[in-house]
Amino acid sequence: MKKWKRPDKKSLKQMIVQRDSARIVHYLLRLIVILILIAQVFNKNYENVFLCILTLILFSLPSLIETNTRIDIPDTLENIILFFIYAAAILGEMGSYYVTYPFWDTVLHTANGFLAAAIGFSLVDILNQSERFSIRLSPLFVAIVAFCFSMTIGVVWEFFEFSMDMFFGMDMQKDTVVTTLRSVMLDPTKSQKIVVIKGIENVMVNGKELGVGGYLDIGLIDTMKDLFVNFIGALVFCVAGFFYLKYRSKKASFIKRFIPTLVDKKQNTTNE
Repeated sequence: MKKWKRPDKKSLKQMIVQRDSARIVHYLLRLIVILILIAQVFNKNYENVFLCILTLILFSLPSLIETNTRIDIPDTLENIILFFIYAAAILGEMGSYYVTYPFWDTVLHTANGFLAAAIGFSLVDILNQSERFSIRLSPLFVAIVAFCFSMTIGVVWEFFEFSMDMFFGMDMQKDTVVTTLRSVMLDPTKSQKIVVIKGIENVMVNGKELGVGGYLDIGLIDTMKDLFVNFIGALVFCVAGFFYLKYRSKKASFIKRFIPTLVDKKQNTTNE
C-alpha cells in the first residue's frame, strides 16, 4: 500500500543552500509581522494586533495546502501570495498606504484578479491531470472558467466591502471627488430627464461646506475601478494560460511558474 509522504521541514541553512525562496520569504515576512505584533501590543493598539494575527494565519495557508494535499505551489506564485497579503494587511491597512498612495488599492486589485485567475485555472487543470476523470477539458474552456472564477471573487470582495461600510460604519469603498453630476432625481417633471450639473466646486451638507472641491461619490467609482482592474488582471492571466495549455510541451513557459500542479506520485510515495 502506498502512502503520501509529507514534505520534510528544512533548516534556514538548507533553504539558503537549496535556494528555497518561498520558505525564506515566508520566514522573513513572518518575523517582520511578529515584531510589528509585539510593538502593537506595547502600544495597546489591539485592532492592529488582530490584523497581525490574521496576517500570520494567512501566511500559513500555502504551506498547509502543500503539506496536507498533493498540490505543489510554485515558489513564484507562493512569494506573490505572501507579498500580496503583507501589502494588503500590513502596509495597506496598518501603514495607511491606501490613503498615502492612491494607486496602492488599484495595484492590489489587479494582482488579485491575476492570482484568483491562477487559482481558478489550476483547479480545473488539476482535474484535467487527475487519473480519476476521463474527461479532458479544452484550453479555451479552462481559461473561461478561470476568468469567471476570478471575476466572481472580485465581485464577492466588493460585496464584503459594501457590507462592512453599511453595517460596521467603515469606509472600505473609498470616496471619489467628482465635479459633474447627472441624475434623473433632479428632474422636476419626473419624466426621466437627465439633469446635468457641471463645474461643481462646493457642496454643503447640513449647512456646512465639505471643502473637498466637488461632489463626493461614496464608493461607486471606486468599486467599478476595482472590478475593471480585476478584469484586466484576470484577462492577462487567462490569455497567457490558454497558450500555456495549448503548447504545454514548452517547459520554459513563463506562466508555468504561477500554476499549482499535482505532485508526481512516483517521486513522492513510500511503500508501507
